[in-house]
Amino acid sequence: MERIELENGFEIPQIGYGTFQLKPDEAYDNVRQALENGYRLIDTAASYRNEKAIGQAIRDSGIKREEIVISTKVWVQDAGYEATKKAFGRSLANLQTSYIDLYLIHQPYGDYYGSWKAMEELYDAGRVKAIGVCNFCAERLLDLTLNARIPPMIDQVELHPFFQQKRLRAALPATCRIEAWGPLNEGQRNIFANPVLEYIAKKHHKTAAQIVLRWLIEQGIIAIPRSCRSSHQKENIDIFDFALDDEDMQEINSLDLGYSEIIDHTDPLTVRILNTYHIHE
Repeated sequence: MERIELENGFEIPQIGYGTFQLKPDEAYDNVRQALENGYRLIDTAASYRNEKAIGQAIRDSGIKREEIVISTKVWVQDAGYEATKKAFGRSLANLQTSYIDLYLIHQPYGDYYGSWKAMEELYDAGRVKAIGVCNFCAERLLDLTLNARIPPMIDQVELHPFFQQKRLRAALPATCRIEAWGPLNEGQRNIFANPVLEYIAKKHHKTAAQIVLRWLIEQGIIAIPRSCRSSHQKENIDIFDFALDDEDMQEINSLDLGYSEIIDHTDPLTVRILNTYHIHE
């Protein structure tokens, strides 16, 4: 497994396991399975409501805690300095751990400046190994970077061949890495049977999914695909024995639509929905 070094020297696996939309029992089983299949980066969030199950799966795996990178996120409802400190405590308890490896602001809404101050203090105290954000566009990421004492080390965003985030990546601060959620476009737009991806896959004796994930890691991007099938989990991590050539990269780059078909964070309806979604009383 190849690793990416963040700005502070902390190393994170370049392929991780995503747990969005997994119910607690599913999360437990699939995280145990993912760990058995060699994954060492597990991504969750308070809003996924599966932290407890994931924490138990990690404990029951028998793998040393320090060998696993756990990533979780503070939700919009808990934006702000004091609320983020409390939310962090709840996540620690749910995950049954004394520290979190990667702590992220889940959405670019609410008092995320207050949240960031709290996260800087948690980082200073050694309670988190790295801090970052999710779904921040170029403007918001740069603004936070310029005004933070500790700049964001990761921006986790939707990124795949059909939405390549070229504007964000062109403006990405040198201190920040990109982590791709939905790296396989959640299976949409018939991605696994795309003619371009299938052609390149046949050329390298791989699958379309493996080609997409290899395309990401060759650009220094961390990816967190999710699959409930053991065979697919193994397939997604088996991408370190080949390389794409310049022609392959150009062909995949040509697939970009320039926009998301999953969620638009600039849409007022999205802003309203995410700001009013509560995960606790």
